Amino acid sequence: MDITIDASFLPHEDPAASLAFYRDSLGFEIRIIAEMMAKGTYASINLATADLDGTFERLQASGAEVVQEPTEQPDGVRDCAFRDPAGNLIRINEPR
Repeated sequence: MDITIDASFLPHEDPAASLAFYRDSLGFEIRIIAEMMAKGTYASINLATADLDGTFERLQASGAEVVQEPTEQPDGVRDCAFRDPAGNLIRINEPR
């Protein structure tokens, strides 16, 4: 899965659950999250992937809470949304 971080500001109450979500479900390296937490920039996140459907299926299969299935938005962006274990909204878009 090829996902990039556009922006990140994600508060959390359960670091272990958050790390498992971003590491196991999204495939991120732990050091990335630890660096964001240390800088105080861990409060929300917008991601981008060339394979929105594949990314959606993988996250849904991992048990992540689905907020919005892949949808073509009025502004032309195709995206989906999930909640991480802390309840933060994660939007993932597919660049055109």
